[in-house]
Amino acid sequence: MAANSTDVIEPGGFRADLPDLTGRRVLITGGLGFIGSNLARACLEHGADVTVYDCLDPRAGGNMQNVDGFRDDLRIQLNDLRNSEAVFAAVVDQDLVFNCAAYTSHPNSMKEPLIDIDVNCKGTINVLEAARRFNQDAKIVHIGTSTQIGRMQSSPIDESHPEFPVDIYSANKAASENYVLIYGHAYGMSTTVVRFANVFGPRSNISSPDFGFMNFFIGLALQEKPITVFGDGAQLRTVSYVEDCVAALLLAAGSDSANGEVFFAVGDRQHSVVEIATQITENIGGDLRSVEWPKDREVIEIGDAVISNAKIRDKLGWAPQVELAAGLVKTVEYFRPRLEHYLR
Repeated sequence: MAANSTDVIEPGGFRADLPDLTGRRVLITGGLGFIGSNLARACLEHGADVTVYDCLDPRAGGNMQNVDGFRDDLRIQLNDLRNSEAVFAAVVDQDLVFNCAAYTSHPNSMKEPLIDIDVNCKGTINVLEAARRFNQDAKIVHIGTSTQIGRMQSSPIDESHPEFPVDIYSANKAASENYVLIYGHAYGMSTTVVRFANVFGPRSNISSPDFGFMNFFIGLALQEKPITVFGDGAQLRTVSYVEDCVAALLLAAGSDSANGEVFFAVGDRQHSVVEIATQITENIGGDLRSVEWPKDREVIEIGDAVISNAKIRDKLGWAPQVELAAGLVKTVEYFRPRLEHYLR
């Protein structure tokens, strides 16, 4: 499917250089979660017929509030990615499948590795098998993560960087990414992987550190609670605003040249963890505190993560449009009137 860009600014604020999805049938696994729900909204605004598939497992971050205002425009299937029959039925008639579902907690993956394997590995295989057996014409776009790299061996990190993940979640995401690429190569399927890093923005889970430190910091600040940074917080992070991530997914879905490829879709700048925390306290609230590293977190800490987005810029014409400060403003505007739905 070749890209067919729209030429107007979308009413929801999404970029105008994205594929026209009019009449396309789109399935989003994890569609009630953070990235999935923002993607669902964008797909609707670009003309798609959208089905979201989610189990609303509290350990995975799904929230029905995330589709408030456009819920009636969606088909919602409440089921588990580990249910192969349900996944097969959901995939069979789709044109595009975005695999956004995941068991995302780094610490919990170390405590519950079998659950992580079931969701992130077996669940991904269920999606791929569904397409292989019943719908090989579907385009599959899979979300990867920068943490599967592990500790940075060379700077900047790019798609050819060696991978030595330091926790079970990251290892399983690396495995699931390889499954996606293997199926594409072995069976002639259209598959693409888009990797993100430290995604923040509206509809994120802001009540738990298991869904990203930035979003948790934002939740604490909105409650005027202290933000705790481990150690000196000097480690560098590349961050991504969620609407930029959605744009990357849609551009990957709309481009035949993305088939068989892996892309890092990340921001242009790096910020230290303490800088991020400081900007959050200054722009939202709360105060900043520093404590020693907990041993269980220190052993899975990766240090600096400086990541290049050169490949996706060159191949798909994607570029981030929302910097950290502007993204924080947009995030707060979303959450302040809705806190009761996100801080339970």
